This record gives sequence, structure tokens and C-alpha cells, in this order.
Amino acid sequence: MTAPSTDVLEKPVEKTTDNAPEMFHYVRKDKIAESAVMGTFVVALCGEVFPVTKSPKPGSPVCPDCERIYRSLPAGQ
Repeated sequence: MTAPSTDVLEKPVEKTTDNAPEMFHYVRKDKIAESAVMGTFVVALCGEVFPVTKSPKPGSPVCPDCERIYRSLPAGQ
């Protein structure tokens, strides 16, 4: 049996005063559509919890914690 894969998704925009870029997170692919349609929350690899609001564009900034965790996972997980 293969393990579920992950994908990068954006945490909802937070108002900041330092003009920080939007940060995208890795979450389980099988939860993306459900969250986008039903408004349910997803849990990112770093532990952030949020509803899916949009998909990232190539080159978008990724959460460093999610990136570190994702790279440490065995291939296919």
C-alpha cells in the first residue's frame, strides 16, 4: 500500500505590518479538494491548521519548517 502524498498549499493571508510574503505549506494531497469544497481545515507538515483558499504559483515562498520536514520524508510519502 502506498502512503498518501503531499502538496504545497497556502495558509490564509495574515495581515502583517512588515510586508512579509504569503507563505505556502505542505499538506496531504487527499485533503486538498475536501478542504477547498467543504471548507474543512487541513494540517500542514509543520503543524499549521488552516482551510485551503488557493494554490501556489511556481516560485512561491514555502514554509521553511514544512520544507525541512518534507525533504526528510522517505520518497513516496
